[in-house]
Amino acid sequence: MAHLIEMPKFSDDMAVGTVGRWLKSEGDHVKFGDPLADIETDKATLELESQFEGTLLKRFAPEGAKVPVDSPLCLIGEPGEKIETIPARSEALLPPVGSTIPEEIVGKTERDGSGLPVHPHVSVAPQIDGSGAPALPNKRMRVSPLARKLAKMKGIDLAGLTGSGPRGRILRIDVLAAEKQMGRAAPKAPVIHGVVVAAQRLETAAPERSIVGSDRIVPNSPMRTAIARRLVESKTQIPHFYLEMEVDAAPLLILRTQLNAVLAKEGTRLSVNDFILKASAFALLKVPEVNGSWGGDHIRFHRDINVSFAVAIEDGLITPVVRETERKSVVAISGETKALAARAREKKLLPAEFNGGTFCVTNLGMMGITRFSAIINPPNSAILAVGATVRKPVVHKDEIVIGDRLTLTLSCDHRVVDGATGARFLNELQGFLDCPLRLLCDPPLN
Repeated sequence: MAHLIEMPKFSDDMAVGTVGRWLKSEGDHVKFGDPLADIETDKATLELESQFEGTLLKRFAPEGAKVPVDSPLCLIGEPGEKIETIPARSEALLPPVGSTIPEEIVGKTERDGSGLPVHPHVSVAPQIDGSGAPALPNKRMRVSPLARKLAKMKGIDLAGLTGSGPRGRILRIDVLAAEKQMGRAAPKAPVIHGVVVAAQRLETAAPERSIVGSDRIVPNSPMRTAIARRLVESKTQIPHFYLEMEVDAAPLLILRTQLNAVLAKEGTRLSVNDFILKASAFALLKVPEVNGSWGGDHIRFHRDINVSFAVAIEDGLITPVVRETERKSVVAISGETKALAARAREKKLLPAEFNGGTFCVTNLGMMGITRFSAIINPPNSAILAVGATVRKPVVHKDEIVIGDRLTLTLSCDHRVVDGATGARFLNELQGFLDCPLRLLCDPPLN
């Protein structure tokens, strides 16, 4: 009996996965645990492993297809086993932009009269022929969305084209071929009162093309789409307020320099952010009200302190998690964050490595940004934005001296964190940074 492999749910908020690359072809023998395909989610690229042994009989989703969770991906069974019908849930398959709907699904829908799956990149509007009237159903024009857009831009009548795609579908290459054919045809000179007039005299001067070039359209990746959705939800549904504090970074920089000199022989180099993560965890121990999440009719205060940190990657950003941050040394945090950041940039993070954060730190100091306000990463109730360390004149014991100053901005969900609570958190954080030796103690010294 054939076994159906469906799109797994790799994270709690995952709704759709993209088939990045198939690692097995139809007809290949598959063992239990063999990787079948690379699945791109909004946070990482993960390998889909086979839960069965047998032959890969059918792949239902092409590379680049967006497939909803629990929808069919492929079928594994005995060699030569017949496939009578496509699994019922394959109607949910979302074809990639500009692709044709799989022939099996088209045939099925035309046989049983069911509608095609609704998808923003699949045209379901009635087709229009060259005269402007709707085409008859038995003469429905099949045009890819890209070909239709290109034809409109170039002023080419689709009714006069013959499609080279499946079932006569007009593709982009057909429109480009028609444009080239039009260019080869010599324009006829107009005749006025029997006199041939030079065509170039009647031509209207075309506006000069911009030397900058045309617009560049880049389809959104699953990660960029998810980031956009989550940020809109965060800013529209979470009542943000912001607290800013400038702290003295000199003690932290002195301690960091001393520790790095000792750890150099081991190849370890601590960053300012390593200390910030540890200090944030200790501050959450002191003010646990910030380590919470809004639950609608309740507030969940988390037992564990799992501090996540923002990592910029090619398609956007991701927030790997250092679990039980308060229990780990600064050196351990440093090694873990470096390893997580490297895997994040390669899109090799496991779901357990980017899910479950209870507080987040984002740092743009290494890029020269002195202060900024961050958007809360749900379901967290706060996020700490860390700026660059700046050398500037400061007042110390009634004298103006040169100091190292660091600006911290806390974005808070006002449903969970009140202003006084957020202020207490920042004060505790400042205390640990003023005396960073406390960060080397476990538990923290008062």
